[in-house]
Amino acid sequence: MERVYIIALDTHCAFTEVGVLTPGGRVRERGRCATTIPALAEEIGRVPRPRAVVLEEGPLADWIARGLSGYADDVVVCDPRRNHLIAKDSDKDDPIDVQKLAQLYRGGYTKRVHHAESFDRVVFKRHVGLYHDGVRQRVRQANRIMAELRSYGVFVAERAFTQRDGRAEILRRLPNHPVVRADMRCLWTAYDAAVERSASVRQSLIRLAKKEEPIVRFHALPGIKWIRASAFFAYVDTPWRFKSKSALWKYLGIGLERRHSGAGPEQVHVPRQVNRTLKSSILGAAKSAIVSRNNPFADQYERWIHGGVTPRNARRNVARSQAAVMWGMWKNGDVYRPEWVGVAATAQTLVSLGKDG
Repeated sequence: MERVYIIALDTHCAFTEVGVLTPGGRVRERGRCATTIPALAEEIGRVPRPRAVVLEEGPLADWIARGLSGYADDVVVCDPRRNHLIAKDSDKDDPIDVQKLAQLYRGGYTKRVHHAESFDRVVFKRHVGLYHDGVRQRVRQANRIMAELRSYGVFVAERAFTQRDGRAEILRRLPNHPVVRADMRCLWTAYDAAVERSASVRQSLIRLAKKEEPIVRFHALPGIKWIRASAFFAYVDTPWRFKSKSALWKYLGIGLERRHSGAGPEQVHVPRQVNRTLKSSILGAAKSAIVSRNNPFADQYERWIHGGVTPRNARRNVARSQAAVMWGMWKNGDVYRPEWVGVAATAQTLVSLGKDG
């Protein structure tokens, strides 16, 4: 590894622990400063060049990495779960943590976490996240209402209380008690707020998505509409961060990990640590394409089913095919061409991916 001074940061809202290693791996200094860009820049400026800054991924990571990018030769945001598995032995406190983090970086054991270079892309990604958080909040509120109704022997689906007429009918079925009725109205108020928030952010997100040229091209794929195309664009960020389709599939949660030890059998399974928003989005897109029929992805699904692949694995294969098409379109600047979908890959996928668990 290049001989550089390594500055490790353990960030908190009120303060940041700072640890500095010399190129030879000796602790040069330890300290603490306020968690502000000027204070951190001042600490970094006291260390000779070449120098690298390393910190773990977290709520403050993107802001700090972006703010300090001009003050060091390299700013690395790394995966804290990987670091934990390697350095969880011995004592633990903030000063020790920054020293361990610096040593991990020096040894080449840190795993870099991707951050978008463009601030506009960061804002768009957070807007996508805000929409999906709003949808989850609406679902949570709906489930809370249905659970409350079940406790009084009223069994309904969410669609039963989305309109005022349905709520009046539900109230007639509930016990005639003022507190029960007041509680239900309170829950419905929270539900209405979640619905309004989700709808408002959705409209805003679609307006922004229509300004992004790759998203407009993704939108042409069966099963891929504005929200799913936006999620793929925002979280993948750039097609060049993945070396292969299999690496992209693993990030999306639809790829495979293979493990083998000794004389035991080879185990194949879907990765557990994935982007869950993207996983649900791409699998939902595959389901939509299959249901809509009359498209090459639905045709692929039928071929896999007739080839003996289970419906679950066939749908996952369709999701892989959709992701590969969008990835290729993004890299090549091309438009969606239905006649190109699965022309060369179908036979190979039946053999290599069709029988996985």
